Amino acid sequence: MAGKPGRSGGARPGAGRPKKEPVVLPLSVTYDDPLAFLKAVMNDNGAEAKLRVDAAKALMPFVHQKKGEGGKKDQKQQDAEKVASRFSAAAPPRLAAAGGKKV
Repeated sequence: MAGKPGRSGGARPGAGRPKKEPVVLPLSVTYDDPLAFLKAVMNDNGAEAKLRVDAAKALMPFVHQKKGEGGKKDQKQQDAEKVASRFSAAAPPRLAAAGGKKV
């Protein structure tokens, strides 16, 4: 058959790399929250290591802030809130015109 026009070349059955089986997660609980799902995958000892690492990478921005995120103004605001939390709020002034009664 080799060399005949229209009969050579093309796909052959059984040729090529074998297909991978799809990854099935053994999680029996359904999750509505993506963060909870990623945490469950990350903590699942039965899952593949690569899958667990990918889940941990996806969770990183939600758990830890990057060092460069948040500028000087944000840091100043956080410092001011920390100092302000030491002091209690002052009582509102009493109204002299009402004789101290509620209006």
